[in-house]
Parts: sequence; C-alpha cells; structure tokens
Amino acid sequence: MPSRRHFLLTSAALAAGVLPTAPAQAAPVRPRPFGRYGSPAARLTPFTLYVDPHGRGDFTTVQAAVNAATGTGRTLVLAPGTYRETVTVDASRTDMTWLGASADPRDVVIVFDNAAGTQKPDGSGTYGTSGSATVSVQADGFTAHRITFANDWLRADHPDISGTQAVALKVLGDRSAFSRCRFLGHQDTLYADSRVLSAFPRQYFAQCYVEGDVDFVFGRATAVFEDCRFHTLNRTDLTAAPYGFVFAPSTARANPRGYLVTRSRVTSEAPDGFYKLARPWVPSSDTTAHPMLTVRDTWLGPGIDAAAPYTNMRDAYPWQDQRFAEYHNTGPGAVVTVPENRPQLTRTEARTATREEYLGDWTPRRVR
Repeated sequence: MPSRRHFLLTSAALAAGVLPTAPAQAAPVRPRPFGRYGSPAARLTPFTLYVDPHGRGDFTTVQAAVNAATGTGRTLVLAPGTYRETVTVDASRTDMTWLGASADPRDVVIVFDNAAGTQKPDGSGTYGTSGSATVSVQADGFTAHRITFANDWLRADHPDISGTQAVALKVLGDRSAFSRCRFLGHQDTLYADSRVLSAFPRQYFAQCYVEGDVDFVFGRATAVFEDCRFHTLNRTDLTAAPYGFVFAPSTARANPRGYLVTRSRVTSEAPDGFYKLARPWVPSSDTTAHPMLTVRDTWLGPGIDAAAPYTNMRDAYPWQDQRFAEYHNTGPGAVVTVPENRPQLTRTEARTATREEYLGDWTPRRVR
C-alpha cells in the first residue's frame, strides 16, 4: 500500500475546468524555477522574494522568506518543489502574496504531519487543532495562487493518538484570497476562521480543490467558495455510514454571513450516501454560535446522503435550529426526497446569497 504522503501528493484527479490533471508530485528541478515571475537577479518588484528548495532563490524555506518579509505588501514566489515545514504568517505581515511559480499547483507543495494529538518536541503537551496547521495565516490581505497546502498525518500510522484533527491551512485574516489552490488532508483540512469572536473576516476561495473526511471545511469566517471542488475520501477504518462531513461552520450569532458555496462540485470516492453535507459546530468557546451555510448552484454527487444531508454534532444544538440552506443544486446528492431535511432559499433570499453581498466593499485581486 502506498504511503499517505505519496497518496496526498498524488491524490484524486481534479475535475475538468477546475485544476489541471497532471501528476500531483512536486516537479523536477527546472532551469528557470521562477518562470515568468522573475528571479533574484531580475525581481518583479523590490519587495519580491524568491524561495527555492534547491538553493536558486533568496531562501530555501517558506518560513525563512516570511520572516524576512517584514512590513506590508511583500510578495513571495515559490519555485516548484516540496517544502516540508510548518509556516506562520503573523498579523503584522499584511497584504502578502504567495505565487506558485508553476502553472500547476501540484508542483508547489507545502506539507507537514502534525495532528491535534501529536506531542510537541519540548514535552509541553500536544499541538491541539489550531497548532496542527501546516500553514497558519493571521494577517489581513493575504493572497495565494497555485499552491498546494497539505497535512499528510494519517490515522492508521498513529493508532495511539486520539486527537486526529490535522489542519492543512488555518486562515484568520480579513480579505484573504486563494485561487487555484489545493488543500489536502483528512479531518479538519481547511480551517476558515477568525482571530477573535467579534471579528468577521472575509475569505474567498476560487477554483480551489479541497479533500478530506471529517469536518474538512470548518470555522467561523465569512467565506465564499466559488467554482471549487470538494472531494470526500474513502475510509477503511469504518464499516458503516457516515464516514464524515464536508462542512462544519461555527459562525458567530452576530455575523450575518457564514459560508457560501456557489457553482461548485462535491465528489466522492466513498460508497454512495456515506457522507453528510454538513453539521453545525457550536464550540465550547462560543456556545452562542449560530452556524451558517448556504450551498447554491452546486452539483452534489452520490456520495452525499440525499435523504438526510445534515446531522447534529451535539444534540443540544440541532442542525434544524441553524442557518443551513440550499438553492438550485443538482446531482444525485441534491435530490429532495425528504423536504424537511433540505431547507431551500426563496428566490428573494437567493438574491442576497452572492459573492458580492458576502464580500461587501472588497473585490479580491485576480492573480494571473
């Protein structure tokens, strides 16, 4: 059986029109590692830094480049390669941009393998869910283009660890945009959250690919997912449904905008009906949370349980009391067989369930 590390970097072929379908491993060494984005000898701007694991840039690790990129408006160009490290962008490094130098996000991979239950090297305890993140972005105005964020921790390799949450990316800042990126993991792959309960950061994911099993898109940000693909994994450690849940929003009650999924696809390699579309997360740190998820104009594959696509995380907070809704979805997982289990927006309500309404006065910058 191939290792999970190999599996993550060569995982599921992507949908046509979403991302290229070339092999997922990092590319071999190239003579022009930074492509059309210049080089240390010919920088795009004076504020551009170049990262290459083979030593042809300013730095060989992403974290070293982030540490050097003080101030605001810095750009990091990442050459093709596998960057096995954890990376933190603190709140002071605003308006930072990361550019994968290849046309294929499979070529630029940032990956590590911490889980919530992994012991820290200094013996001070375990990482916890937030600490497990391969990449953590705290700054506002962060943009990433054509990069793979992965956590290749595998349950089967660590039967002694019960804290199986393993985050690939945790993003907390306002005006955070990801285009043509991939997010790979199992449980809690993509953590779209906020720095504090009273903040309602806006995040935008366009033409991205996310895979996992349990709650693999979760958090309390206002997040728009447009033209994305969500892929549910098979599980050999379970014998019955459900295998997991795609979304687990924890939207603050005061926030009028939670997660919006539009013009996207939900696919699966698990048996038909073995996944729930969502369950509400009301964390102990905010028992007043009122999770919000709208899925519209999206194709739901047969992996989603059409009869009962939503379930409770805790019975004290039933999903029926949350802000879950759908509109004009298609596919076998969208067939309405039990109407009370498939809350639908009205046409009037759907007019406010748009990217423009969710992002307000912010228009994400398009990176080419």
